[in-house]
Amino acid sequence: MSDNGLITVPSAHSAKDTIDRIEADVKSKGMTVFARIDHAAGANEVGLKLAPTELLIFGNAKAGTPLMQSHQQIGIDLPLKMLAWEDPSGKRWLSYNDPVWLARRHGLGHELDETVKGMAAALSAIAKKASA
Repeated sequence: MSDNGLITVPSAHSAKDTIDRIEADVKSKGMTVFARIDHAAGANEVGLKLAPTELLIFGNAKAGTPLMQSHQQIGIDLPLKMLAWEDPSGKRWLSYNDPVWLARRHGLGHELDETVKGMAAALSAIAKKASA
């Protein structure tokens, strides 16, 4: 499903396992992992409950920098992120921003279409591998 540039796919794995799989995959591709955030653990630390929810922030300067050179404000949406989460019924999901939608949001020129399409294809492949 897609909603305002957000792509969400079902995951066969827990939030932790899905993010573990993504982290291993992106590192094997030479990307940089900048942060991993366990939102449920953070909620627990302040006495609140949250279903399993983990975020991985990662990227590759070779792909992201040209986008920022074109329109620096896209840096608000970079580096890339993937969120693994569980809904109230116990279903597990993986969500991420569609790079094509981000390019439109920030008005990037067509000269970056191939880079953006490459990013979109890479994220789709990562999502399929991690959630299968």
